[in-house]
Amino acid sequence: MRVVQLITASVAVAAAVAALAAPAMARADQDPAVQGRQIKVGRDHADARVPFVVKRSGEALVDLAAAAPGTDWAVKGAESAVVSIFVDNRYATDLVVSGDQRLPRQLALGALRAGPHLLRLHFADERSAAGSASVLLDRVKVTTYAPGGSDYLALRYAPIVYGRNLSELGTPYQNATTDTPLIAWHEARPGTAPGRTKLTYSVVWSNEDGGTNTPALMARWGRTTDIEWVYDVEVDERGNRVPGSDTYQAANHQTLRFAGRYEGDHALLETCTSNNNMCDKVTDPMRFFLSPLQTRPADQPREHLMDTNPWTYQIMSEEMIREGKIEAASETAPATPEVSDQRNYLYVALKKTTDRPNTGSSWVGVSVGVRLKSGGTVYLSNHVDPTWSIQRDDPAATTVELPPGTTADDIQEITANRVVVGTDNGAVVHVTGVKRGFFLGQDYLPQQSFLTWDGDVTVDAGTPSAVIWRR
Repeated sequence: MRVVQLITASVAVAAAVAALAAPAMARADQDPAVQGRQIKVGRDHADARVPFVVKRSGEALVDLAAAAPGTDWAVKGAESAVVSIFVDNRYATDLVVSGDQRLPRQLALGALRAGPHLLRLHFADERSAAGSASVLLDRVKVTTYAPGGSDYLALRYAPIVYGRNLSELGTPYQNATTDTPLIAWHEARPGTAPGRTKLTYSVVWSNEDGGTNTPALMARWGRTTDIEWVYDVEVDERGNRVPGSDTYQAANHQTLRFAGRYEGDHALLETCTSNNNMCDKVTDPMRFFLSPLQTRPADQPREHLMDTNPWTYQIMSEEMIREGKIEAASETAPATPEVSDQRNYLYVALKKTTDRPNTGSSWVGVSVGVRLKSGGTVYLSNHVDPTWSIQRDDPAATTVELPPGTTADDIQEITANRVVVGTDNGAVVHVTGVKRGFFLGQDYLPQQSFLTWDGDVTVDAGTPSAVIWRR
């Protein structure tokens, strides 16, 4: 007998009708009909069907917590189970789920009119690991954002990113096992003319199979995920797209005019390089409609979105283990550039400014140094490779590899070090803040940050190193 746990239509619709009588929310409407129940979506089982009612037309999101018993992102062949989500039989998004622990996810469903709707949850057998049998979902909540607010605007133009199907990787449904999209966010800035707003959308992938190598990712970016802006668009004072204003990040990090198709106001893009750049023609069967509702404070690095979604560090670390990108424990040495267990690293976010343009083949960067109480060795974030130092003046994340077992209490001082790439252009660097510093715990989740600092320390040709924190 085929069995599936689902919300019965009579109970759900009754609750939804009752919700229609409730006062309208100013910003968004949450449908209580799909809250508080666990749903099991199983292989060879009927799809789970969840009726709900939208009180006001708008852009819809679904929040949920998801687990896939028996899957493990760190184990080849057992990576994930995939749920394909449909709204009124319209394919909305895939959800890649890994591990026994329920992780919070937020996905977009697109524009929905006021009235009754049906959420259909399908176990995608062919996209899931052979040994996976089910996905457990709870805390399912549908929220609609009506026109008139900044959240609605950000959701209205969010792109839909199709999966990757590179022939050189040789497998279908590639984002179910590698470089999977994890979270997205948006940033809003003034546009190119008065009254315009520029919306930029970015995605965090679990890794990049091409592009920057793993040790350089840890040194230059402070993680082995891949973070890329994918799409931007300008809207006028009425919130309408300015024709011809939307661009996307194409192969080789080019910025190209978008010339593809839209689904409503949502541009359709596809991941078409091994380092997760976009094409504006879509062919892959998988698609990812991640909620871009999150944003980041201006004084935080892009990795702040990982910090506020700590489970992304777990997935990041597990992918490195499965793909053999972590050196053996017996070979671990902090002085070598090879990436060791990612729990051996101090994860630091630095704020700095450089007093002249810092581009081209010659530039001046900064590395972070850590000295422990136990000795005089200074462990450097760039592993003595100048090109792995921090070049950008945006708030920037990096990592410092330390001996296994090092804790916050073992650290004596932290330094900022001026690093010259090419010809010294005489640049002076002002280091003005450390936004956070933490280790990953045994579960690969970030531990509490123990390190913040504000000030103004200068490093120049005459004083190339300065202490920015001392115990």
